Amino acid sequence: MTGLIAFREIVLKVHSRCDLACDHCYVYEHADQSWRARPKVISPEVISHTASRLAEHARDHALPSVTVILHGGEPLLAGTARLRLVCEEFSRTLTGTADLDLRIHTNGLQLSTRYLDLFDEFGVRVGISLDGDRAANDRHRRFADGRTSHPLVLAAVALLRSEPYRHLYQGLLCTVDVANDPVAVLDALVELEPPRVDFLLPHATWETPPVRPDDAPDAYARWLLRIFDHWERLGRPVPVRLFESLLSTLRGGPSLTESLGLAPTDLVVVETDGTLEQVDSLKSAFEGAAATGFNVFDHAFDQVAAHPGVRARQLGLAGVSDSCRRCPVVRSCGGGLYTHRYRDRNGFDNPSVYCTDLRELVDGVEGRTALRESAPQLSDPAELARSQEELTRVLLARLHADLGAEPDWARAWELLAAVEQAGEAGADALDAVLDHPFTRTWVLAALDAAREGRQDGPEAARRLTALAVAAVLRGGLDLPAEVAYRDGEVYLPTLGLLRLGEPGTEGRAALHVTDEGYAVRDGRAEHRFGPAAGDARWQPVRTWSPGPDAAPVALEDLDPYRNCFPRPPRLRLGTGEAEEWRRRLDRAWALLHKAVPGFARAAAAGLTTLTPLAGGPRAGGWGEAGRHGPGALGVPYAAGVRETALALLTGRRRTRLRALTEVADLYALDGEWQHPSPWRERPVPVSRLLADVHERVAVEAYRRATAAAEPGGADRIHRALDRLSEAAELTVTGKRLVAELRYELKAVDA
Repeated sequence: MTGLIAFREIVLKVHSRCDLACDHCYVYEHADQSWRARPKVISPEVISHTASRLAEHARDHALPSVTVILHGGEPLLAGTARLRLVCEEFSRTLTGTADLDLRIHTNGLQLSTRYLDLFDEFGVRVGISLDGDRAANDRHRRFADGRTSHPLVLAAVALLRSEPYRHLYQGLLCTVDVANDPVAVLDALVELEPPRVDFLLPHATWETPPVRPDDAPDAYARWLLRIFDHWERLGRPVPVRLFESLLSTLRGGPSLTESLGLAPTDLVVVETDGTLEQVDSLKSAFEGAAATGFNVFDHAFDQVAAHPGVRARQLGLAGVSDSCRRCPVVRSCGGGLYTHRYRDRNGFDNPSVYCTDLRELVDGVEGRTALRESAPQLSDPAELARSQEELTRVLLARLHADLGAEPDWARAWELLAAVEQAGEAGADALDAVLDHPFTRTWVLAALDAAREGRQDGPEAARRLTALAVAAVLRGGLDLPAEVAYRDGEVYLPTLGLLRLGEPGTEGRAALHVTDEGYAVRDGRAEHRFGPAAGDARWQPVRTWSPGPDAAPVALEDLDPYRNCFPRPPRLRLGTGEAEEWRRRLDRAWALLHKAVPGFARAAAAGLTTLTPLAGGPRAGGWGEAGRHGPGALGVPYAAGVRETALALLTGRRRTRLRALTEVADLYALDGEWQHPSPWRERPVPVSRLLADVHERVAVEAYRRATAAAEPGGADRIHRALDRLSEAAELTVTGKRLVAELRYELKAVDA
């Protein structure tokens, strides 16, 4: 079973004939006419064997749920007795193995209360085919003698919408015809209040292309975009799967329909005689296109999964044509429905026969929605900060789920809760310690340890206790604050390091707030420490101010979790070293504000913590972004003023991009494509190219302003931006970031 797709959905043909004569039906009107040789009604033996095969498949692949879609022809022609047998057999066989999601797709003509009572008993959800208003529906969906089916379908939908059956209403399926009025079609469908609408392109191939009344290669895109615009004007009154799939992929999410996107298919078809086939739409390509040679009596579903035709539709990006792989919208359109790619001379190795339509449709939806659909964190620093704060709290809650049963952790968690409930002062103090960048470092390390089975509960509890006590002290709260120390000391995040015993000793000590600062009780003696109390056992976190109006930045050389950068941090700086570093930072910051004031202001925004790193500057003088929360930056302590300025600039650019990627999707399928980079010998994934450009724009501005520009630097950035503009991986947010970088570079060029 290694590498085989698991079928999570089967289409069960319960009846092979239909009571309508729709002229666009792929079953009866297209290339494959195998329905003529099949039994009209599925037999009890086929039902039983199919249910057993599905249960076997679900067990082998540990599937939590499976979907069975009752189909035809027209499935209601099978009658209530045979449909009851299907529901009973599948329910019985799947019980205890996987949850069963039963659905039926029907034209609705036979729908009545006796069917709906049966479906209510087994939770069978009902989807109905309807092409819009009467004029649209009658264009194709008629009886063999030409009579309209529209009133009967409306009656079926009305019955399905009524109590007690409304909960079974799954939605409406509409086949597109560009001769219909798109506004009238959508209005007619919306009026029926469906839980979902599916718009389907009529099945066609390069050998039997779709009807184009005006010979326009984008006729279907223009029709669907008129639907989209009307859907938007109405306030998106019902979900439309085609549009929601496009919006999902444009944001970096998955496709929501088989007809679009690169997700592998997980569907198999069972005909009325027990034959196992590929997806039904292949019947439009050629006689036998859907055949596998397997059946439910002799073959397991895994054998179907290994069939070359099925495997070809599991390849994602590798399964589309070469021209599709080079197309910037392939992540959204996925090369189109597999059937629509067929051509006699080379099979399915082609773009969709709707290629032009799909490109225009994707671009049209993106152009109409990019501003709204982009992540707000990109343009709103406050929203980015809020998202990052929420991320730390989510990660901490996940760690609590792992460690909450340990007594020391539980006590610390209770203290955190008490701080949060202690009014505004408590909430502000808690925010300060949780937003300390190295709180994130600790949480991530603890989660890694738990995932890898090397969980150190006592160490995690000590850090959480220290966080809670630091919040108590910062908030000036009258709450019990007892810390556990190890090796004679405890670090209180954002405040400093307190030595409580000799090296190698462990213990607990009670801390509290005083008028002058803080105090620790040791036996009967009380030792004061903090901002206004000198105590050799207390090493406070030093600060540095980037300017008269800027918030102070912590010079963090104490936190044990500051060791999260690509190079090691310096040990605690001496008093003279700290003063010298402050002076160097002052001069570097002044240089930045003189050379690139806009970039300097952006670099200052959100900077809370600087950590001195060992060694001098690396080539280029880049600053270091580590595995921590936003606001922290590592800077080589031994760097000169110019190198320090460049490190501050580039490091903040790195941390901003990292923070964005943590809370917003800038790209998807990173690594599926490799892109040439002007700065690297080998092609790189889109994430690397974007990171390079994001830094280089600021570097180019700084070097020009300091008369140190490299020849051709801007040209290289322009080439990289051009490449990014055509990258299929970028989401709407990623594309807006690229546009922002172009604007920045344009300002530099000017």
